[in-house]
Amino acid sequence: MKRMILATHNDHKLQEVKDIIGDLIQIVSLEEAGFHDDIPENGLTLQANALKKAKTIYQHFNEDCFADDTGLEVEALHGEPGVLSARYAGEHSNSEANIKKLVHELKEANNRNAQFRTVIALIYKGKNYYFEGVVRGTIIDNPKGENGFGYDSIFVPEGYDQTFAELDAEEKNRISHRAKAMAKLRKFLIEHHT
Repeated sequence: MKRMILATHNDHKLQEVKDIIGDLIQIVSLEEAGFHDDIPENGLTLQANALKKAKTIYQHFNEDCFADDTGLEVEALHGEPGVLSARYAGEHSNSEANIKKLVHELKEANNRNAQFRTVIALIYKGKNYYFEGVVRGTIIDNPKGENGFGYDSIFVPEGYDQTFAELDAEEKNRISHRAKAMAKLRKFLIEHHT
């Protein structure tokens, strides 16, 4: 089975991607590949960050690889936190601090519309490809649910009355932004006989 490196140190993301890709290819984490450095995410866009991570790994291993960057884009905040989603409350913040800041920023807002957007950068046979997935929904004030990570506990996807964190992994992986982007990547890999 062909292997491909996923440029992430995030175990939640790794498992989500493995669940979505299935046995099409062997997904290898940075740890499994022997890469332990952090790759700075200082790009101005999700695409720039995803490509930077993928390029770093490609240059290090000279193997097909991919990376993603995901942002929560809130209408009332003009697209924030967006590319800064992981460090919205500061450079060394955690999900709890980020959620607290976001809920505080929205306390006067009537518009709670938001979207999660994932951009995957794939380097395949030396060429760059991009795949995007979006899921729209709304932000709630009080976190609900134990599953997921990041902002999942305050994001209710369209058509649901539960947060991402209340959905089981199988259901989330069927409808999420990452799932949509990964489905496009999976289709590409199938078409290119990986």
